[in-house]
Amino acid sequence: MLLGIVSDTHMPRMARSLPAPLAKALRKVDHILHAGDWTDLRVLEALEKFAPVDGVAGNNDGPEIVKRFGLKKILKLGDKRIGLVHGHGNGTRDATEARAIRSFQDDDVDCIVYGHSHVPALKEVNGIIVFNPGSPTDKRRQPQYSFGLIKISGSRIEAKHVFYSSKS
Repeated sequence: MLLGIVSDTHMPRMARSLPAPLAKALRKVDHILHAGDWTDLRVLEALEKFAPVDGVAGNNDGPEIVKRFGLKKILKLGDKRIGLVHGHGNGTRDATEARAIRSFQDDDVDCIVYGHSHVPALKEVNGIIVFNPGSPTDKRRQPQYSFGLIKISGSRIEAKHVFYSSKS
């Protein structure tokens, strides 16, 4: 199973459509996860053209998106349990990863996907893969735009980033 992982699309303010590198990659995925800050449900419509979509709301999402997705969830995909959260809350943007990890401290998960900081991250913490895909449309101070792919094969889970320089 191949998952497309996005966060912080901030559309349509940061892009009117999905960036070409993202759209090309999504043609090959089985499921898409969005870690919040959609800002408009038209992003969901665009993503659903490629694969089933699940996600959570972020701090820039309105009540309609919060009601539709909630703020935290655990998804069973293949043989793995993936915790999904935006990562916003009290404290600085630097504390995003710690907040994301803490939000699943009492849960049995194999991977935590989060967003909010727009900073791509991939590490293992206490046997759990911790992954932030960055942003496909709003790189902020990052050198490139990014999204992620997670491959689940039986008991194996592998995450990687896809980086690119232009949204077109």
